[in-house]
Amino acid sequence: MLKLICFILFLFPMCLIKNMYWMVQSFLFLLSFIFITMNMYSNYFMSISYWFGCDLISYGLILLTMWLIPLMLMASESIYKYKNYVKLFLLNNILLLLLLVFTFSSLSLFMFYLFFESSLIPTLFLILGWGYQPERLQAGTYLLFYTLFVSLPMLIGIFFLFKITGTMNFYLLSNYMFELQILYFSLILAFLVKMPMFLFHLWLPKAHVEAPVSGSMILAGIMLKLGGYGLLRVFSFMQLMGLKFNFIWISISLVGGVLVSLICLRQTDLKALIAYSSVAHMGIVLAGLMTMTYSGFSSSYTLMISHGLCSSGLFCLANICYERLGSRSLLINKGLLNFMPSMALWWFLLSSANMAAPPTLNLLGEISLINSIVSWSWISMLMLSFLSFFSASYTLYMYAYSQHGKLFSGVYSFSEGSVREFLLLFLHWFPLNLLILKSDMCMLWL
Repeated sequence: MLKLICFILFLFPMCLIKNMYWMVQSFLFLLSFIFITMNMYSNYFMSISYWFGCDLISYGLILLTMWLIPLMLMASESIYKYKNYVKLFLLNNILLLLLLVFTFSSLSLFMFYLFFESSLIPTLFLILGWGYQPERLQAGTYLLFYTLFVSLPMLIGIFFLFKITGTMNFYLLSNYMFELQILYFSLILAFLVKMPMFLFHLWLPKAHVEAPVSGSMILAGIMLKLGGYGLLRVFSFMQLMGLKFNFIWISISLVGGVLVSLICLRQTDLKALIAYSSVAHMGIVLAGLMTMTYSGFSSSYTLMISHGLCSSGLFCLANICYERLGSRSLLINKGLLNFMPSMALWWFLLSSANMAAPPTLNLLGEISLINSIVSWSWISMLMLSFLSFFSASYTLYMYAYSQHGKLFSGVYSFSEGSVREFLLLFLHWFPLNLLILKSDMCMLWL
């Protein structure tokens, strides 16, 4: 792990040199390839140092982070083109990468909490500094206060754990079983807001709509996964309480997923539609995780990885259209099949991934999630069937509405994508379909 961390640290001075934008991005790709070769296919911790280690859950999420950050730089070319505080932007992204790698590779619960909270700060700067509308201040405040308000009880819970057990190591904590209700709620709530669970999800669409494309990509790709990752770690010693109370969260998530899908069907803002759809997807992830079954755990992890790539790619597409037309409204972004024909293929591929069509990793995740939730209680079939149906319908609505129909009269010439944009979308879509051939590392880690 140290060689990766040193690599990232040495990128900091590089951000401050002039015209180093694409160089930093190439180095980040190199970093992710180095990390791929260090394959840690083991369900116990490897590469252990004093604070940091890596097992298979961390491996997948760190790899996702290292893959998405250079793609963020690739998508934010307009920042480089218009000289919009490029060095600061690079510095911010590298700092975010460092904090996220620290978060996912922490061995101790407290270190995890520390980096979990501090990764909020660069994200906040992304939204406040490079966002589009003045409402980004309100979105940033929402993001900050939702997360901070609920994570302070978690800090107290962690200190309480330390007082009882004398350790904060994940591996050692998993020997204990706690039956304390307040402890359970204080540890779980912070992750539920991060996921975000329905009822706590209001900060997410706001943050997404105001964030620049890089902010949206990192929010959808990694930030929502922090909650799931935390739950996977915490449930190893919270099983008894989980068996008692998890039905609450499962039922809220399933009903909430259906409601959010209905909200998706009446969005006119492309970004808001994709943001709400990720709330619905995270709802089903949360429900599967809370069943505490083998298939529930591993398939929620699978869907987290695949949703990170798929959602991020859809935000890139929305941004490509935004850069051409200057608007994200579906009333203006219609008939794009005539305007940018070759983008329609990418719209189709990523939309089909979003509604879990084969051969994407989403399919594997969603099918085994449905398995695990139905095995927990067959009554959940009702909501799950609605959820799957509406999930397909809002994705289809987004695709059909944006690609077909009459071209908006204000748009008067067709505009193909650049090679950079095609590469960007390919690098989102390709791992998504490649990983299903190597799905054992997603499904067999428990």
